[in-house]
Amino acid sequence: MKVSIDAMGGDFGPSVTVPACLHVLKNNPELNLVLVGKEDVLQDALKTAGESNNARLSVHHASEIVAMDESPSQALKKKKDSSMRVAINLVKEGEAGACVSAGNTGALMATARFVLRMLPGIDRPAICSGMPGINGSSHVLDLGANVDSSADQLYQFAVMGSILVSAVQNIESPTVGLLNVGEEEMKGNDRVKLTSKMLAESQLNYVGFVEGNDIYKGEIDVIVCDGFIGNVALKASEGVAHMLTSFAREEYSRNIFTKIAALVSKPVLSAIKKRTDPRNYNGASLLGLTGIVVKSHGGADILSFASAIEEAIKEVEKNVPDQIRNQLENYLVKT
Repeated sequence: MKVSIDAMGGDFGPSVTVPACLHVLKNNPELNLVLVGKEDVLQDALKTAGESNNARLSVHHASEIVAMDESPSQALKKKKDSSMRVAINLVKEGEAGACVSAGNTGALMATARFVLRMLPGIDRPAICSGMPGINGSSHVLDLGANVDSSADQLYQFAVMGSILVSAVQNIESPTVGLLNVGEEEMKGNDRVKLTSKMLAESQLNYVGFVEGNDIYKGEIDVIVCDGFIGNVALKASEGVAHMLTSFAREEYSRNIFTKIAALVSKPVLSAIKKRTDPRNYNGASLLGLTGIVVKSHGGADILSFASAIEEAIKEVEKNVPDQIRNQLENYLVKT
C-alpha cells in the first residue's frame, strides 16, 4: 500500500507531517508513504529525525506550495507543481492509493475534483468525517464542500455516506438520518422534505429526521446535511469543546481544594479526554471522487495528522471509491 502526503500543507507543514508519517509507518508494516514537497526541506526533516534511509518513505519533489488563504481558482490555475497538486496526481496515475493533505480546503477540493473527476452519477463531492458520540460515532456529511445543495445532491450524500460506513466500519445496513430543525414530518424547508421522501423510498436504512443534539448521541451511523449547516455544526462543536475545557481548567485551578480535586479526578478526566479528543477523529473523506483524498484539519498536530493517514489507509484497504461506484446504480435509480 502506498499513500501520498502533501507534506507542505497545513499550518505547520513538515514539522508535523514528517513525524506523523514516521509514527504511522511504525504501526503499519505494509505501508509505504510518499512525501510530496520541496525536496531539500523534506530531506532535512528526515535527516533530523534520523530517517534519511527509510526504504518505506520516499520524497517526491514539488516546487510550489498552496497557501492556506490562497484562492482555490488561483491555486488550480497557477500552482500546477504544488505539493497538493502533485500528491493528487500520484493518485490519478496509480502511483498512490490515496492522498492526505492538511492544506487549503477549497483548493484541495477544486484540485481533487479537477484531477480525479467525479464518479458517474455524483454531482458534487462531499466532506465526510466521523464525530464522537455517547453510544459510538456518527459520520456526518457534508461538512463544508457545498454550501447550497439540492435534494438530489443530499440524496447522493446519503448514498455515499452509507456505503463508506458500511465498508469502513463493517456495518451491513447503516442507519441514515437527515438533519433538520425537528423530527416531525411537517418541519423543515421544501428541499429537506423532498430529500426525506426520496430517502424513505430508497433501499437505504433511513430512520427519518434527526436534530443537532442527535449528532453526539452516536445512535445514527450517517447524518446528512448541506455543507453550510454541517460546517456550522462542526465549528460550533469545536467551540463548545474548547469552552468546556477552558472552564474545567479554570475551576480546577481556582484554589488548593480544587487543585486537590483535580488530582483525584485526573484518571476520569484523562479517560473523558481520550474518548472525546478530536485528534482521534481527524481525517475527512472527500467522497464522490474517482480516487481517495483525505482532508486533515489545517492546525493538526502529529497525532491528529496521523489519524488522517490512518483514515486513508482504511479507505484504501476497503477500496471505497470502487465500492461507491459499484453500488450507485442500485441506489440512484430514485433520483
